[in-house]
Amino acid sequence: MAVTRFSRVRQQTVELCAGLSAEDLQLQSMPDASPGKWHLAHTSWFFEQFVLGRDPAYRPRDPAWHYLFNSYYQSVGPMHARPQRGLLSRPSLDEVRDYRHRIDAAVCELLGRDGDPELAGLVELGLQHEQQHQELLLTDIKHAFWCNPLRPAYRPPLPEPARAKAVPLRFVDGREGIVEIGCRGEGFSFDNETPRHRTLLQPHALANRPVGNAEYLAFVREGGYREPGLWLADGWATVQREGWQHPLYWQDDLASEFTLAGVRELDPHEPVCHLSYYEAEAFARWAGARLPTEAEWESAAQGVPIDGNLQEGMRFQPRAATEGDGLLQLYGDVWEWTASPYVGYPGFRPPAGALGEYNGKFMCGQWVLRGGSCATPRDHLRATYRNFFPPHARWQFAGLRLGQDR
Repeated sequence: MAVTRFSRVRQQTVELCAGLSAEDLQLQSMPDASPGKWHLAHTSWFFEQFVLGRDPAYRPRDPAWHYLFNSYYQSVGPMHARPQRGLLSRPSLDEVRDYRHRIDAAVCELLGRDGDPELAGLVELGLQHEQQHQELLLTDIKHAFWCNPLRPAYRPPLPEPARAKAVPLRFVDGREGIVEIGCRGEGFSFDNETPRHRTLLQPHALANRPVGNAEYLAFVREGGYREPGLWLADGWATVQREGWQHPLYWQDDLASEFTLAGVRELDPHEPVCHLSYYEAEAFARWAGARLPTEAEWESAAQGVPIDGNLQEGMRFQPRAATEGDGLLQLYGDVWEWTASPYVGYPGFRPPAGALGEYNGKFMCGQWVLRGGSCATPRDHLRATYRNFFPPHARWQFAGLRLGQDR
C-alpha cells in the first residue's frame, strides 16, 4: 500500500506538468513563486534528504543539487536564494526528470524491504509535502501565465453546465461553549495541528457558503478599495503601494477574469478568490460582519465529509453552491481566511532536528486559512488542517466565509 500511494502521488505531480513546456517550467514570475522545474526537483530532494539520507552509505545524485533544491532547512545546510530560482537553467528539465526517476526507484525499493514505522512516517510526510507543492505548482504557473500579455491557458476549459444562481447567503449558528480542536493523533497530521486542546467559543454564526463574485463586486463598485476606514493600516498601505483595485486576476472591466483555462467571463455566483487577508478582512467589515476564527471553523467542520470541488475534478476554478442546506463548501473551492494569527497551540513543541523547521519557525506574521481549494488533493485535507500565508498574499486560491457574533 505504501508503494502504491507513493507512486500515485509522485505521478500526479508529473501529470500536472504534462502539458507544460520546458520554457513554462522555467518561469518564476515573482519571489513568492517558484518554477515548476524547481518544484519537481525540490520534492525529490526532500525524499533524498530525509528518507534516503538516513542511510549513511547513501550517495546523492549530485551533492551540488543539495544547495540548489533545499528550500529553507537551515539545519541541513545553505540554499540558493529563493527569488533567484528562475535563473537555474541548469540542471536541465530532462536531468530533473531523471533525478525524480532515480529517487522514485530508490524509495520504492526501500519501502519494499523495510517495514520500519518511522520510515513509513517520513515517506508519508514527504507525500503530504509533495501535495502542498502540487497546489503551489498550479498557483505559480497561473501567476506566470497571467504575467504573459497573451494570457495563455494552462489547459482547455472543461465542459460546463449552464450557470445557476448560488444559494442565498444566510448565517448558521455555530457551537458555543468549550470545544476541542486539533488532531487526536489518528492518522497523519502536521505538527502544527497538535496538541488537541480545549477552547471557548462565544455565541456566533457562520455564513452558509463563501462570499461570491457578485457580492464582492458590489464592494468594489461601492468604493471599497478607496475607503481607508475599511482597512487595517498595513492593508491600506499595501492597497496604496500596489495600486489594488479589485481581486488579483479580475480584469479591469470587472466583467472577466484570468483562469487556468484562460480569460473568461466572470461568473457572479462562483466564490470570489485570489484575495489577500487584507481584502477579506476589509470586505467582512464593509458587510457588517467579521472573519471566523479558526476554532469556529474547525468546530463547524468536525464530522463533515471531505468532499467538494477539489484537485481531482481538474477544474481548478471555484464553483457556485447551487443547492443544499447548512454549511456548504467547507472543503474545496477556496481556502477561507480566518481571523486567527498563525501561532502554536497551547503546549506546541516542534519536533527535534531539521524537520522541526517545517512549520514552527513560520509562526510569526502569518494568518490561518482553512478548508482547501479547487487545487488541493482530497486526501490531503482534514478538519484540523491549518494552512497559513502572510496577509498580503493573493496568488493562492483564497476567499472568505463571513462570521458574526450573536
